Amino acid sequence: MIRVAVQMDPIEQVNPHADTTWLMIQSAQDRGFSVWTYDFRTLALENGRLSCRARRTTLKGDLVDLGDFEKLDLHSDVDVILMRQDPPFDMAYVTATYLLEAVREDTLVLNDPAEVRSAPEKLMVTRWPQLQPPTLISSDVEALEDFHARHGDVVLKPLHGAAGSGVVRLKTGDPNLAALVEIHATGSRDPLVIQKFVPQVSAGDKRIILIEGEPVGAINRVPLKGQVRSNLRVGGTAVAVELTARDREICALIGPELKARGLLFVGIDVIGDYLTEINVTSPTGAQQLKTFTGVDAAALMWDAIGKRLA
Repeated sequence: MIRVAVQMDPIEQVNPHADTTWLMIQSAQDRGFSVWTYDFRTLALENGRLSCRARRTTLKGDLVDLGDFEKLDLHSDVDVILMRQDPPFDMAYVTATYLLEAVREDTLVLNDPAEVRSAPEKLMVTRWPQLQPPTLISSDVEALEDFHARHGDVVLKPLHGAAGSGVVRLKTGDPNLAALVEIHATGSRDPLVIQKFVPQVSAGDKRIILIEGEPVGAINRVPLKGQVRSNLRVGGTAVAVELTARDREICALIGPELKARGLLFVGIDVIGDYLTEINVTSPTGAQQLKTFTGVDAAALMWDAIGKRLA
């Protein structure tokens, strides 16, 4: 029997009808695997051994049954660890990746913690500038304003933001850029991303799920009328969509790199013909994909994990 530990935010707080991690756990349970869940804050490294306080987790329909807390030696008590905590991608998140590296010789950790740390989602995509809309990453107001002046209609967003948080559209001539940079700087020292606005976002922001670098399916997230943020957490609506030739071209270019890095379960965002993000921390969309297409990305993930364990 395969033993699985899932590093995630409190499972009691997730939506069982929409959450990808819930589907992953359900799929593992259906295969007879033992599953524990734990908060990354309970990780403890002593004398080279990493442990956590975890609870045995059993899903029963829309409900979750949690056992008592128990100490797990992550080198010997489990076979697979899933990193599924949500961003922010801050130093606490980064530290958790360092800690999980301690068990890599004994336990399969997915996605690979070192590669997750090396692949911030709005930075990794810059490895393929030919796939992106014009993009600048900087904290420098002059550089950001120069980009705005050259490209006109743009989108500004935090480098390590998630779920559409802090995303703002600035049209040509909008005078608020410097003030927005100042506001951002009061709470973060991270750079900002400024990107030429892609009008096709009104038709949707496509989430494509890749497993071992291969696309398995996609959903389209359509923003509310007049909005630029299509994330489901901020009101976007999921609809069925087919992969286009351009989508497959993008996946063919980035897929081998994702697989080589040990990034087994990845969600990429495509607007029109452009790749905008590569999500490796806790990609979502699997439940919606299964609902609209019947493709069970969680089951395909466990198939791939089984091959790795073998």
